[in-house]
Amino acid sequence: MKLLKRFVFTLVAMMMVIGPARAESPVDGTRNAGDAAKDASVYGTITEKTPSIPQYFSWINNTNEGSTESQTLTNLEFFKWLHNEYGMNLGIYAWDAGNIDSANYYGNMQSDKFKRQFPNGWDEIGDLAKSFSCRLGLWGGPDGFGNTPEEEQARIDLLVSFCRDYGLQLFKFDAVCTQLRDEKQTSFAKAMTECRKYAPDLVVLNHRLNLGVAKPHATTFLWGGAETYIDVHMRNQTTAPHNRAGALSRGLPPGLQRLTEDHGVCISSCLDFWEDDLVLQGFNRSLILAPEIYGNPWLLRDDEFAKLSRIFNLHFRNREILVNGMELPEKYGSNAVARGDESTRFITLRNLSWSPVTYNVRLDEEIGLTDDGPVEVRRYHPSERILGMFDHGQSVAVEVPPFRSYLMMATTKPCEEVGVVGCDYEVVRDTQHKPVLIKLLGMPGAETSVSLKPGHRSFGKAFLGEEESKDLLRGEVTLKFPGEPIAMPWHKLMTKLEPVDVPSDAQQLYEATCFSAENNALEVQSLHRSGPTSIPQVQAARDAFFDQELFWRRGIWDKYLFDGNPETFFSVLHYGRDKRLDGGSLRVDMGKLEAVDRLSIDALFPSTDTNQPASMLNAEVSDDLVTWKSITLEKADRPTRTAQVADIGQNGGTCELVDANVLTWEFTLPEAMRFRYIRVPNAPERVAELEAWNADEKIAASEWHATNLFAPFSAAAPVAAWQAETEIEDNVAESSYLCVALDGKHGANKAYAALRVDGKWIGASQRAPSFPCVAWEYPGRSQASNDTHYFPITDDMRGKKIDVVVLGLAGGSAEITPHVWMTSYQAPNESISLRLE
Repeated sequence: MKLLKRFVFTLVAMMMVIGPARAESPVDGTRNAGDAAKDASVYGTITEKTPSIPQYFSWINNTNEGSTESQTLTNLEFFKWLHNEYGMNLGIYAWDAGNIDSANYYGNMQSDKFKRQFPNGWDEIGDLAKSFSCRLGLWGGPDGFGNTPEEEQARIDLLVSFCRDYGLQLFKFDAVCTQLRDEKQTSFAKAMTECRKYAPDLVVLNHRLNLGVAKPHATTFLWGGAETYIDVHMRNQTTAPHNRAGALSRGLPPGLQRLTEDHGVCISSCLDFWEDDLVLQGFNRSLILAPEIYGNPWLLRDDEFAKLSRIFNLHFRNREILVNGMELPEKYGSNAVARGDESTRFITLRNLSWSPVTYNVRLDEEIGLTDDGPVEVRRYHPSERILGMFDHGQSVAVEVPPFRSYLMMATTKPCEEVGVVGCDYEVVRDTQHKPVLIKLLGMPGAETSVSLKPGHRSFGKAFLGEEESKDLLRGEVTLKFPGEPIAMPWHKLMTKLEPVDVPSDAQQLYEATCFSAENNALEVQSLHRSGPTSIPQVQAARDAFFDQELFWRRGIWDKYLFDGNPETFFSVLHYGRDKRLDGGSLRVDMGKLEAVDRLSIDALFPSTDTNQPASMLNAEVSDDLVTWKSITLEKADRPTRTAQVADIGQNGGTCELVDANVLTWEFTLPEAMRFRYIRVPNAPERVAELEAWNADEKIAASEWHATNLFAPFSAAAPVAAWQAETEIEDNVAESSYLCVALDGKHGANKAYAALRVDGKWIGASQRAPSFPCVAWEYPGRSQASNDTHYFPITDDMRGKKIDVVVLGLAGGSAEITPHVWMTSYQAPNESISLRLE
């Protein structure tokens, strides 16, 4: 009888799975998830017209080993702080791999692995999420149904319990775990049907799976199969002033389908211009999960969390109408979209060129605005501005800055958002029961008259800076922004480089970059970019990430060379591969000249390592990058010391700990010599410590900096060069930087840019795509063409003539046309704070 019942249930499940026919995508034949999902009795309540759900998922905050209870609670406290401080709504917090299932592994809540990670289960986590109206999501594999009826039912019961007991709203099923066996397609369908009895709004993501007859149970497909980890899985294909041009160039899902997933916006690496990326994800594509972010958003600067929340809030307040989208004509540029209803339209534009572009936006049916009457137009990004009131059908000229996205709104209804007439501004906080905070923006020294548009709010007090301004509540006030006028324009082409002979100081130019750039994990570079935080919840989330054993065991931060811990190290390894260029060279910049009479290097050699350590290490030291002195470090005869190191798996899986011997090489002198720079070609793969002494006193290394992946100069051997002179004005904006763009083919890591200023050499601190790094999740991607090198403009460069030099290295290509631009991340505005109560 049991077998008969099981057969009948399976037959019914198969009939339910087959369901209504699905329409073919107009482009790639991917079936439209929305049509079948309209049958709420089987596929839930999510349809193409369901408003977007804002989501964060935890991939690359943890990797395949998974998160922990403590880390998850810390992260949720960060999002609760955003909710309480800025009113940001997060709909779903989704665990990624490693919390139940992992790569080639199916788990449960009774396993030792789960209990180690979540000793108290998920009750506290669920309650914390619920306290700010957030629900949970979970990564997993599509199978796990075992080989017996009992094993199958246990897996179904497990998945159902997540929805029933913890209010889970999302499953992300990924082929990284395994594919779904053909014979288990009906089991998958049964599981999802049962889950939706408790979570009818369940979202099921299909990441590269063959679900067969169970396909209608998946809400989405992964659009383009793309992950968005910048300079790891997604990078620029052209020169650009930042690393996210490749992400900004993404197109549109076929037919503007919303029941797909674009993998969200990665906020972990190469952070500049993250908001342009998120504006397109949230308002241009506006998929079922939007805005969607992943990684480590706590690595943003303290002043950027307001912008993150503002994008989320604008989307959330307009989520009902953002489900309706239309592609705009070609005259609006690539992949322009208008979303909204007949009276309010949100228009997203973009500019993927080096020069500003002006678009004329017609305020009528061309953008879907069919209501008659006066039209208010506002820009929400890159900064906010009330552009004015216009007649229906009138055209508005809007300028989109180079390599940026642009968000504007046109409405015939009264706008409920608080705003300011007469200047650019940023709404910092617009949260119930708290004063509204706005930054008024203007060029240094500029004067303007401003007035307030309170939207749906009413205010009794206004403060400009610390001074109360009753006039602003009654009408118009005049503002003068602080600072001295800057050189204009602040974004401009500076010069083009011409071919020259390889210069005599090629080594100094090359080494300047090798000593000033970073080979650290991209997340470490993001931390350096953003600086310290004063927000406890942000600091706690950063600590939870960087202090996790899974991070420091990988050896991906140069500070481990100088921390006195023999188990930490700076490595050249990732996924079992040596990532050094042409054998590499360990380089250390001590920051200033130091008198040194002893130098030592500790390295780790796992017992599984077949490489035999050398008896001597050859090194070179210099005080000026010009003259190099050779020294030899000899292996010290010391008792064997041991430590443990992580043996990184080939697929990003668990870090297996193995025993290692700690070996030391030393160089000693009877009399101290002075130097600043150290380079050690072909250094050991895992260097645990590098220490220097003078007269038996250890030299402080807190400001030291190291790289370990760049080729020795002897292997780089420049064979071509380009050069031009330009001048930096005294009054350029504080935030300005130079972009040395190498259009054309140069070979992967075969072209380096540097500057000469007052007889000194300045290397590029960053590059797009990023310089090689010892990565956290997967190796970064270099490319053979169109690199761009970046140089912050410092006070030492103001009012100076500088030489810009590009070196083409041996084995590369010389088919490039270098050009130099000066620009700034944001318009170089000064700000005046406005508080409304």
